[in-house]
Amino acid sequence: MLFNSVSFALFLPIVFVLYWFATRGDRKFQNILLLVSSYYFYACWDYRFLFLLIFSTLLDYVTGIKIYQAEDSLKRKFWLWLSICINLGFLGVFKYYNFFASSLAEGLSALGFKSNFETINVILPVGISFYTFHGLSYVIDIYKKRIAPERNFIDYSVFVSFFPLLVAGPIERATHLLPQLLKKRTFDYTKAVDGLRQIIWGLFKKVVIADHCAEYANTIFNNSASYSGSTLVIGALFFTFQIYADFSGYSDIAIGTARLFGIDLLRNFAFPYFSRDIAEFWRRWHISLSSWFKDYLYIPLGGSKGGIWMKIKNTFIIFLVSGFWHGANLTFIIWGGLNALFIMPSIIFNTHRDNLDIVAKGKYLPSIKDVLSIVSTFGLTVFAWIFFRAESVQQAVAYISTIASFSIFTIPHFNGIERSLPIVALTIIFMSIEWIGREQQYAIAQLGLTWCRAVRWLMYYCIIFAICYYAVKEQQFIYFQF
Repeated sequence: MLFNSVSFALFLPIVFVLYWFATRGDRKFQNILLLVSSYYFYACWDYRFLFLLIFSTLLDYVTGIKIYQAEDSLKRKFWLWLSICINLGFLGVFKYYNFFASSLAEGLSALGFKSNFETINVILPVGISFYTFHGLSYVIDIYKKRIAPERNFIDYSVFVSFFPLLVAGPIERATHLLPQLLKKRTFDYTKAVDGLRQIIWGLFKKVVIADHCAEYANTIFNNSASYSGSTLVIGALFFTFQIYADFSGYSDIAIGTARLFGIDLLRNFAFPYFSRDIAEFWRRWHISLSSWFKDYLYIPLGGSKGGIWMKIKNTFIIFLVSGFWHGANLTFIIWGGLNALFIMPSIIFNTHRDNLDIVAKGKYLPSIKDVLSIVSTFGLTVFAWIFFRAESVQQAVAYISTIASFSIFTIPHFNGIERSLPIVALTIIFMSIEWIGREQQYAIAQLGLTWCRAVRWLMYYCIIFAICYYAVKEQQFIYFQF
């Protein structure tokens, strides 16, 4: 079931009404309803993989309790590593087996050995990367004695499988979400209205911006050998706005939906394309994943305690792992490596925390220095996205080579360029609104609240009209493949 589908438009109000009225405000019944609704939501995608979600939930529920009850460190480590190995084992089989099998076969073949490794034809269970990380953070936090295990299986299961975040995050922490599930929740009209506003904005991002930028990005990337360098730049820009609007749109809908049920999820995006350096970009892009890798990989590896070389090594590790987390393809690993290289100057010269505040805070326009910093950071980001989007390293290299040729000075042209002009205009308007609202949790959080009611509702109707007008068909979110 997709957030941008008619079925979800029917599903959400039904669950909302039952949640607040049929349960009579009883927390236990609310959580049972959320769990049943979440399993139904997931089963609508493919019921065959529902067992995997339930097994993963049961595994971490049991191992969490076993870790907590263990009397010595050896037993604690045994249960921790049992959970880690089984979780990552499932993730490895479904997501990475074919990559390793084919890579090993190619390597042996290059050495003159014959191999008979067979690949498997299996569907990647949607959301497996996300709910696996939910469970891992839970058992690791218990092992580190940050939290005690949750004894109620229903409550813990809701933490893992809460439907707004189930298939593409944000990647929640037990310390943040579980306490909200364990206390009584009462309807908050202001929070619900704010949630609806964020849902509408997320749908606008996905349906109007992302889906239509995807159409032209796909046209150009799929036929990149036929186009000039200037056209390929346009294609890279289309993908840059597609992936941001698509994933941040999903996150907005997820966070807004959770707020309808009185639950606050972690923020996942904070206007990353207005960043002034790559370090700031990664504090603002996919925040829940970046912080997960920091807390559960970077710091355990030693963080920055061992001096500059330790910082450099650990930074490369988390970026390469982040790239590999996105998919079993060398293009993703190179994308991660490029971001590690881009962030190196700020790591080496200790300037990676220079831009912690919001750019041009309290001002309408940025300074010249800020403009130059934003443009250069955005350019590096677009360059790296080419590898992320390309089907192979060869295509990415050929794509960049064409951009670097004299054809960069030609007039861009591709199939459908005239039809793309309204989307280009809407993207400019979209980013302008994002700039205006950059100090808020999401772009239209405060936009129009001081206007007269008629003008404010006119803005909402315009956004809804654009969503309905450009909603050609239900398109999957890009991060479902990760």
